[in-house]
Amino acid sequence: MTIQPYLFFNGRCEEALDFYKKTLGANIDMVMRFSENPEPDAAAMMPKDTNKIMHASFTIGDAMVMCSDGMQHDKPNFQGFSLSLTVANEAEADKAFDALAKEGQIQMPIGKTFFSPRFGCVADKFGVSWMVIVEPK
Repeated sequence: MTIQPYLFFNGRCEEALDFYKKTLGANIDMVMRFSENPEPDAAAMMPKDTNKIMHASFTIGDAMVMCSDGMQHDKPNFQGFSLSLTVANEAEADKAFDALAKEGQIQMPIGKTFFSPRFGCVADKFGVSWMVIVEPK
């Protein structure tokens, strides 16, 4: 059994993929646009812009995240969860945190805690919440 996050970006999925590739070194594994839907009766469910992303996946380290432009009618509302990004050292933590915070919102400044040499919480410019952490050695 596997659980994987699936994020819906309501028209900004391609921008999000580019952002995570640049800021976190994400590898884009696959992208399928609504125009590539092989189902003959799918036209009724397609957005006006069929170049939008129906399904995509990317990996950061060993973790896969899936995403789409579909299933949303309003501004995305990423609440009640965070993606936790574990990095090797303080320098990587600061770099990732600062990149995610650009145009985003710092929820807890990154710094030393009793459980980690570096930990912080930030919502990126899409509203996705991230916890950046260095595991204690």
